[in-house]
Amino acid sequence: MRYAIRLAQRAEARGEVPVGALIVKDEQCIAEGWNDSIASHDPTAHAEVVALRHAGKTVENYRLVNATLYVTLEPCVMCMGAISHARIKRLVFGAFDPKRGAVCNALSLTDAPFLNHRVDWNGGVLETECGDLLRDFFRARR
Repeated sequence: MRYAIRLAQRAEARGEVPVGALIVKDEQCIAEGWNDSIASHDPTAHAEVVALRHAGKTVENYRLVNATLYVTLEPCVMCMGAISHARIKRLVFGAFDPKRGAVCNALSLTDAPFLNHRVDWNGGVLETECGDLLRDFFRARR
């Protein structure tokens, strides 16, 4: 998670919302990403999706079976859909997102009956550090 925080700081340095993500498979980091929606003019360029795209290219498959995704913020609906379709085995996130989180807050897509894949998850890892990064970013913008 500490590496995901460093990736989030890269996003922040570029004026993006500071969220970072990485994907580990077979005990190796196979992809990383950070929010890039503003610079890329792409509303889907959330950290998780950027990392998933890189991981798919790395393993030459859109299925990322037995991979773990680490991200500094609870994923949104779009990202949870992509995580499920990629068949990510495990999700670990830092800060909870009570308003938009789609793991266990606004929605609970990890056990939605209409999805045919279940994602194991663990939230709140380095929650204070991840949350402070986001709070400080938005406080500075207000």
